[in-house]
Amino acid sequence: MATYILRISSPDEKGLIYRVTKILFEGRLNIVGNDEFVDDQGRHFFMRTEFAGDCRPEELQAQLKAALPAAHIELDRPRRRAVVVLATSEPHCLGDLLLRHAYGELRAQIRAVVSNRPDLESLVRRFELPFHFVASEGLSREAHEAALLGVVQGYSPEYLVLAKYMRILTPALVGRYPYRIVNIHHSFLPAFVGASPYRQAYARGVKIIGATAHFVDEQLDEGPIIAQSVIPVDHTHSAGDMAQAGRDVEKVVLARALKLVFEGRVFVSGNRTIIFD
Repeated sequence: MATYILRISSPDEKGLIYRVTKILFEGRLNIVGNDEFVDDQGRHFFMRTEFAGDCRPEELQAQLKAALPAAHIELDRPRRRAVVVLATSEPHCLGDLLLRHAYGELRAQIRAVVSNRPDLESLVRRFELPFHFVASEGLSREAHEAALLGVVQGYSPEYLVLAKYMRILTPALVGRYPYRIVNIHHSFLPAFVGASPYRQAYARGVKIIGATAHFVDEQLDEGPIIAQSVIPVDHTHSAGDMAQAGRDVEKVVLARALKLVFEGRVFVSGNRTIIFD
């Protein structure tokens, strides 16, 4: 029996849940999971429903659209998402994703890894995946991204994952993948910007180390947040200890964020997210 994921985003009004569930019931479809939320401030309704049964997706979507004409409706099967990973030289996030991918834990198909440095090629080759070095040195951002896109588009990814990719993307590139680029960074921003954030944090005597995964938009490091976490540190931790702790939390947060996104559990609402976990 086939399983489907239905995602609905709509201006709020009475009877929305009834209209949706009525159509599923009349189609002899079995709801196996359901979440809904109303943003009272924006008066907007969000719904994620998993159901099982035999249906014609195009016909079902047309029925739902007729019943909810103002809604944005997505209907899909659970599947592995096509992904291209961008990285630079830090191996911890990329290595964790490659390992999860190798053991079927990522809910994605990594089609290639693309980097502006050659450092990580041997790591990627161990997992028998394509690696592309697209040099950025001496090129403008626009020229480098043109070369980058020439490689990336050949793999037709649904999502780009920035696994410590140390380049700022232009609005033109971001616009090609709206809310389909996921980035990970330490959660010191905006406190410790620039080089050596962990050395700065050590000097300041911080008590927690954190990481944030977010969608990339045109504002640097300000896209809608998907997942965050922190771990405690104290005066016994050196700057190196803090950096290692930061790497540990970064890879866990990135994997968590990707799981939520690939399972269709994340809705973007303005500059925030609605997440059914």
